Amino acid sequence: MDQPTTAPTTAASAPGRPALDFLKHNFREYGMLISLVAIMAFFQVMTDGTLMQPLNLTNLVLQNSYIIIMALGMLLVIVAGHIDLSVGSVCGFIGALAAVLMVNYEWHFVPATLVCLVTGAVIGAAQGWFVAFFRIPSFIVTLAGMLVFKGLALALLQGQSVGPFPESFQKLSSGFIPDLFSEEGLRLTSLLIGVVAAVLLALSTLRARRNQLRHGIDTEPLALFAIKLAVFAGLLVFFSYMMASYKGLPNVLIVMALLIVAFDFVTARTVLGRRIYALGGNEKAAKLSGIKTERLSFYTFVNMGVLAALAGLIFAARLNTATPKAGLGFELDVIAACFIGGASASGGVGKVMGSVIGAFIMGVMNNGMSIMGVGIDYQQVIKGLVLLAAVFVDVYNKNKA
Repeated sequence: MDQPTTAPTTAASAPGRPALDFLKHNFREYGMLISLVAIMAFFQVMTDGTLMQPLNLTNLVLQNSYIIIMALGMLLVIVAGHIDLSVGSVCGFIGALAAVLMVNYEWHFVPATLVCLVTGAVIGAAQGWFVAFFRIPSFIVTLAGMLVFKGLALALLQGQSVGPFPESFQKLSSGFIPDLFSEEGLRLTSLLIGVVAAVLLALSTLRARRNQLRHGIDTEPLALFAIKLAVFAGLLVFFSYMMASYKGLPNVLIVMALLIVAFDFVTARTVLGRRIYALGGNEKAAKLSGIKTERLSFYTFVNMGVLAALAGLIFAARLNTATPKAGLGFELDVIAACFIGGASASGGVGKVMGSVIGAFIMGVMNNGMSIMGVGIDYQQVIKGLVLLAAVFVDVYNKNKA
């Protein structure tokens, strides 16, 4: 009689092996998150706890809000297979336009803001038209735009700083969520917003996981999923508590969070988002499948122009003045945030949360090195090396596959 055979124990069936395999195949997504946590822990120790102080966390948000907002638009441009070098100059030009309208001509901030956003859309449309319909490389078009709008900003301001802005407009960047409970010491409204956000995050991720399992889609192991969810929810509540112990959540943080949620939804759950990834992955195949690739590229630049205009308004409100040098070098930080966050230089790859994490990595490094007294010269060297390493990992993994 044949004896029943038992399957040999392999490494694949070892405890914890599925989680390790999943991490290996999703190294791009989890590697950046682990890097951000490690960098924050490093600077928290090296700055003797200053990095995570409520005041410094508030400054960290305010200093990086406009970079994160532009990174959302830049991600779509890069995923579509293009680049936009003009965002810094457009940001500075819109700030200059806002200053002329509100300070020199005494416009109310609402119509002035609307005019600035429409102007940003027109700028993006003009550049997108040349890229999408005339097939001029985006590098050349936006390099020209960088020079044009830098010069127009100088012309608008006549080489001088213009300010201050109306107090109501300043609240866009320097204002905080009002506390409904009027408690001493702790802003309960801000804390409750953080707790509600953590609960909504948990519910949405649980629902997404359930849908993936129902349709037979490969998903992360339960243990890894639970750990990631607990870490994210815990960080949200902790961050909200730290901010609530100072002045509460900044207004610009709410704007930024709403944009992140909206862009994450568009890229992950809409036909438009899938078409942008298809365009960047293989433009010819996308066109043959019926996607209007020219129009799609055009829309990504219009979107980028609007977000660059919004970032210019936020930056001007934070400085409370418009300067001829505003926006200088912003395009480098924005592009670096996308590439560090996992976007591919060849297009078709990248996630919204990845670009946000990349922006925070750059922001934490800038903030931490400044607290430690590292000079701006060495800061630039270190940031350049980090960017090169991120792109090297992307190219290495692609060639290995």
